Amino acid sequence: MTRKFISKRPHYEYLKKRWTGRHRAIQNKVWEKHKSSLDWLTKSIPVRQLAVSSLGSLMLLAQPVGYLSQPPLLLPNQHITAQIDENQKVARQLFGIPKDAKSLTNDEEKEVEDILSKNFNLRVSAFLEGIRLNRSYGIIGGEQHLYRFPGDNLYKHAQNFTEWAMYGSSGIAPALGAWGYFTPTESEFSEKDKMREKYYLAVQTFLAPGFAENVDKYRDFFKFRKMLVVNAKTGQAVVAVVGDAGPAEWTGKHLGGSPEVMHYLGLASGPRQGPVFYFFIDDPQDQVPLGPKII
Repeated sequence: MTRKFISKRPHYEYLKKRWTGRHRAIQNKVWEKHKSSLDWLTKSIPVRQLAVSSLGSLMLLAQPVGYLSQPPLLLPNQHITAQIDENQKVARQLFGIPKDAKSLTNDEEKEVEDILSKNFNLRVSAFLEGIRLNRSYGIIGGEQHLYRFPGDNLYKHAQNFTEWAMYGSSGIAPALGAWGYFTPTESEFSEKDKMREKYYLAVQTFLAPGFAENVDKYRDFFKFRKMLVVNAKTGQAVVAVVGDAGPAEWTGKHLGGSPEVMHYLGLASGPRQGPVFYFFIDDPQDQVPLGPKII
């Protein structure tokens, strides 16, 4: 493979994402510990405005007066850098694959399978049970939240203040996903169902070779099928499930990701799209957890 010039920009974008993620985790802890005080505060200040305020502001609200005399909060830089470097190694290995969102050749596809399987310690493949998608490399675009059960609404998707600030603006799709509700009632809604909607993909099932001749078989195969999605430029990766069908061919995109998927891929800002590799995960015992995948 021909090694192309590697820009440093994705590395720093990834570092920014990791820093922001740690920032939000601390915010959540502060919110949980001092919920009554912050509840009062948000009645006076719009949630969106408070969400984008500095971490220092939240910490000052929650700490005693002597806080300013304490040493500044530091992040374990070695740990963060190690995680970034590991995922960046994957990105560097993939740099020889063309980045113009074309369909991969059989040789290129096999090469990517080997790279992802080895680095993420997963069995990934473009073919599974004799079925494949129309492609395994393409442009992903941001999607909205999906209705999970009758009576669901956008507000129920946020478990805390930070989640609402981060993902609430993505909205909720006006129609149900390709397989309808995730559960028939709210009382049956489980943590597993919540994670499936949180980390869902919309893939072009209708373009899969053989779909038109085997609609029922393909529909059942694709429902909540696990996939590994990897940002081709940074190596950021997410384990997600197929939760919807789309997008339409005329959009120029080849798959879509939930707000959370796009965030952990590093594609939640700007045009909210970018090139990704996406392969099935062979996980018959359902042992691979959903969410961001750090090497």
